[in-house]
Amino acid sequence: MKYKFMDHTADAEFRAYGGSLEEAFQNAAEATANLMWETKKIKPRKKKKIYVSGKDKKQMLANFLEEILFLFESDDFMFHSAKDLSIHKDKTGYQLEAFFLGDRISDNYEIFGSIKAITYNDMIIESNDQYMIQVVVDI
Repeated sequence: MKYKFMDHTADAEFRAYGGSLEEAFQNAAEATANLMWETKKIKPRKKKKIYVSGKDKKQMLANFLEEILFLFESDDFMFHSAKDLSIHKDKTGYQLEAFFLGDRISDNYEIFGSIKAITYNDMIIESNDQYMIQVVVDI
């Protein structure tokens, strides 16, 4: 299972899974976008290089998911998937590099929702047999 949506009273909540932290982040990005449009219907015609950082994994995750919202609002970019994601830790915190694949907004795509913000409320990043990320977004 890549991700599942959870019941939440006012906002939207999901859990994303992966065999690695990178895969869990990719699936969290897909879940985030799927709250606004169906990612599998978006043609991966454009490629955007993404760099984000954070003092810890949660801040890096929030910044990573906010990139989907930022590119949608500022560049009319609709996210399809994240590829070649790599995460590094150094003395200043965490850095993430990835490519977002997607396309420009067009009449060919249905937008059925919007996300105001990624929140830290109930955010979880844990690993046992696999990684699990829980995120609540403000819709």
